[in-house]
Amino acid sequence: FLEYRPVGKIGEGTFSDVLKMLNLRDGKYYACKHMKQHFESIEQVNNLREIQALRRLNPHPNILMLHEVIFDKKAGSLSLICELMDMNIYELIRGRRKPLPEKKIISYMYQLCKSLDHIHRNGIFHRDVKPENILIKQSTLKLGDFGSCRSIYAKQPYTEYISTRWYRAPECLLTDGYYSYKMDMWSAGCVFYEITSLQPLFPGSNELDQISKIHDIVGTPAKKTLNKFKQSRIISFDFPFKKGTGIPPLVPNLSPKGFSLLCAMIKYDPDERIAAHQALQHPYFQELWQVISILKIKIKKWQADKPALAMHKKVRLLGNPAGQEPLHLWQIPKERQRQ
Repeated sequence: FLEYRPVGKIGEGTFSDVLKMLNLRDGKYYACKHMKQHFESIEQVNNLREIQALRRLNPHPNILMLHEVIFDKKAGSLSLICELMDMNIYELIRGRRKPLPEKKIISYMYQLCKSLDHIHRNGIFHRDVKPENILIKQSTLKLGDFGSCRSIYAKQPYTEYISTRWYRAPECLLTDGYYSYKMDMWSAGCVFYEITSLQPLFPGSNELDQISKIHDIVGTPAKKTLNKFKQSRIISFDFPFKKGTGIPPLVPNLSPKGFSLLCAMIKYDPDERIAAHQALQHPYFQELWQVISILKIKIKKWQADKPALAMHKKVRLLGNPAGQEPLHLWQIPKERQRQ
């Protein structure tokens, strides 16, 4: 830890403090996540889900980069050194009056779906997707804080702490731990609404109020959906039928395609909810695909031209264009020239 000097505090969570650190070796700034928990051994550190997940998921352009893990056995303290980003989505929209341009929202949502597609393909789901855990640096978005993540293949029910209430999917609220990776898509849908309207979609004051706020907008679920949930719940529940008002019209800068994607992300039934890989194919991102495909063509062309360019340079050098000195063969002793 001697190689780092603390510069200031970035934030504080339930399980950790985040500090801005200067690396005295390379002169760069990093984010240091200092865990509040006491660790006994390196085995306990290596078994930490967050470390396992980041090692498996890095490197990816939309996942926060883990640079190193510092474990002080004597003190039992653990710190994760990660890349330093500019701000999180919450800080970006907090106190903002003017909505973000839709082009920026499209880019951010595409990158968020890219990060979720990557983690889900790698058998991990995040469980705490919210504006505070989505980090940005200029035009790049990265998903961070994997402290609550789980394996998609782990045996249900999941028991311990999960996701912040406002971004919690119905299956998390209504079952005793019977939920899976689709919960991340619900949370991402709530974030999508929030960065577009600058207002939270379901700001429930407690779990019951949370369900009530969801039903006010989305409506009560179909019988078959409720029956699925009931199989995984100790307490029985029934809701009086409610149609739901639909998504509030606070999103004037959201195009019909964007509205269609948002509705697909906040489907009540997780089996009907859009997956990250499907979301990336949604027409909302059509303009981005065109930009990406043009870039891919340019990169391919550049890669194809590179060997030809290198050969051209060699030819020019051997061809000895005017003004260049000839190859100094005369400097090499005659007996060595043949070797």
